[in-house]
Amino acid sequence: MALDPFARRARELLRESPLIDGHNDLPWALRDLVGGRLSTVDLRRRQAALMTDIPRLRAGGVGGQFWSVWVPPSLPGAEAVRTALEQIDVVHRLAATYPETFELVTTAEEAERAFRAGRIASWIGLEGGYMIDGSMAVLRRFHALGVRYMTLTHWRTTAWADSATDEPRHGGLTSFGREVVREMNRLGMLVDLSHVSADTMADALDASEAPVIFSHSSARAVCDHARNVPDEILRLVPANGGLVMAVFLAYFVSSTAREHDRLVQAAAERYLADHPGADEGELHRFRLGWVADHPGPSASLAQVADHIDHLRDVMGVDHVGIGSDFDGGEAVPTGLEDVSCFPALLGELLRRGYSDDDVSKVAGGNVVRVLRGAEAVSERLRTQRGPSEATIAELDAAP
Repeated sequence: MALDPFARRARELLRESPLIDGHNDLPWALRDLVGGRLSTVDLRRRQAALMTDIPRLRAGGVGGQFWSVWVPPSLPGAEAVRTALEQIDVVHRLAATYPETFELVTTAEEAERAFRAGRIASWIGLEGGYMIDGSMAVLRRFHALGVRYMTLTHWRTTAWADSATDEPRHGGLTSFGREVVREMNRLGMLVDLSHVSADTMADALDASEAPVIFSHSSARAVCDHARNVPDEILRLVPANGGLVMAVFLAYFVSSTAREHDRLVQAAAERYLADHPGADEGELHRFRLGWVADHPGPSASLAQVADHIDHLRDVMGVDHVGIGSDFDGGEAVPTGLEDVSCFPALLGELLRRGYSDDDVSKVAGGNVVRVLRGAEAVSERLRTQRGPSEATIAELDAAP
C-alpha cells in the first residue's frame, strides 16, 4: 500500500535526520523465541513472531535504536547481573552478525557517523537498576560494556528506588539512589525515569546534573496509568533539558485498553496462584496467550499522537521523543503494529501542523541533543571527582 503524502514526507525527512527509538525489547524477545541462539533466526527476513526485523526497520526509516537489556526483576542479585551480561552479549552479537545494518555506538558523534554510513546506530539501555546488585563497580562495568542508559526501576521497587507499579518503600530515591544518579552523570550514562514512581522522578530530576530521559512513557493526563508521567513532573523536565519518549503499548495509551489490561492482570494473578513456581518468562507467555484468546479494545495511532501533542503542549517540542517498546508487550495500537510504522506516526504529526523541523526533533534530533548534554556533563564531572565508592550499607543503613 502506498504511503499517504504526509507519511511520504516523513520518510523523506528520515533520510536527512535519524529516527531514534528509545526502547525496543528485541534482545529478550530473541531469548524467549530461540533462547538467544541468533544463528537460528535470520533477521534479514521478515519474522512473523517478532515486531522487529531488518526489512521492517529499513521500511520504518529507523536510524538509531536503544536496545533494551531487561531481565526478570524476580531474579536474585548475582543471577540478575549474570543474565544482564548475557543479554548485553546478545546486543553485541546482533551488531557482529549484521555489521552492514547495525553499529554499536556510545556517543552522539558515533551515532551520526553510523547514520551517514547507512547503518542503524545501536545503543544499549539497561532496563532496571536491580541489575547492578547495589554495586557502583557493577554499574561501571556495564558502562564499559556500552550501556548508555539505565532505567532506575522496573515493575518492582528496588532497595534504593520506588517503582511506579509497586508499593513505595523509600518516598522516592534513597541516599544511595541519589549517589547512583550522580555516578551515572559522571560516567555519561543517561538516567532513565520510565517505570519509576513520581517521587523517584522528582528526586532524580533534583539530583541529576545531566538531562534525564523517560525512554518509554507517555502523558498521565491523557491516560491515567502509573507508568505515564504526571503533568507536575512534565513541567520540571525543560529546566533539566530532558526528554520524554512517547510509548506505544496500548494500555499506556488508551483508557479503554487500560481497563482491559486490568482483566489481563487478574488472569495473570490467577495463573500465578495455580502455578506458584512459574517464572516471569512463563507468565509473559501466558499473558500473550490470554490476550490472543480474549482480545480487548485497541489503541490507535491517533491516540499516540494525542500523547505527543500533550507532551509538546506542556514541555515544548524540544523535550519530546519516541520510545516504542516494540517486542516488549502484548498489545500495540492499530497503525503501529511493528517497526515499519514510524513514518505513519510522523506523518500524522505533519498532518496536525507540526513543522518539518519539529518532526525531526521528535523523531531523533532531541535524543542527539540530550546525549551531547550528558556527554558534556560527564566530561566536566570526570575532571572534578573520581569514581564513587559509596555503598548501600554506608548510605542506607537500617536504623
